[in-house]
Amino acid sequence: MLKRLLIILSILALGLLLYSVFVENIFAPRLSPKDTAEITLNDLKLKVEYNRPSKRERVVFGALVPFDKVWRTGANEATTFETNKDLLIDGMVLRKGKYTIWTVPMKESWKVMFNSKQYKWGVNEKMEPMWDPNYDALEIEVPAEHIDEIIEQFTIAFDHKTGNLKLTMAWDNTVIEVPLKVHTPTKP
Repeated sequence: MLKRLLIILSILALGLLLYSVFVENIFAPRLSPKDTAEITLNDLKLKVEYNRPSKRERVVFGALVPFDKVWRTGANEATTFETNKDLLIDGMVLRKGKYTIWTVPMKESWKVMFNSKQYKWGVNEKMEPMWDPNYDALEIEVPAEHIDEIIEQFTIAFDHKTGNLKLTMAWDNTVIEVPLKVHTPTKP
């Protein structure tokens, strides 16, 4: 009896494995792979974890990612931003901690929201962003630069080449820059 049960369980396990490999294709690379952007400057440590969708000959902004609507800023899981220091962003203070980043792409500018709520995923079953504006710690609007080069895969990076720290986001023919500074409060 025990031997028969073990044989049945083994056949079921093998069947599930074969289904997972050949039907669900669990070992195939993700269409939007995970990535991390990090920078360390003196004692400042910044980190962004996100997923990188590809253009794949699609029209991105205004179609795949609609204009004037909240976007999860990447694919799959919500994009996270972590800082170990208080930051000054466009004259506003973002306290040290972990945030999710949400954006509203527009034709000439983007809104960028740093949200204190942590979300497991970027969208719900209806493919609507899970963003809750009640948790926005900071919102800014930055210009969108349209470039001649096509960026195939959505990319988030930190730029400190000129001595001015920026969080950059680029995809298709669009680039945005969010200026970042360490916040050092003035003493009275």
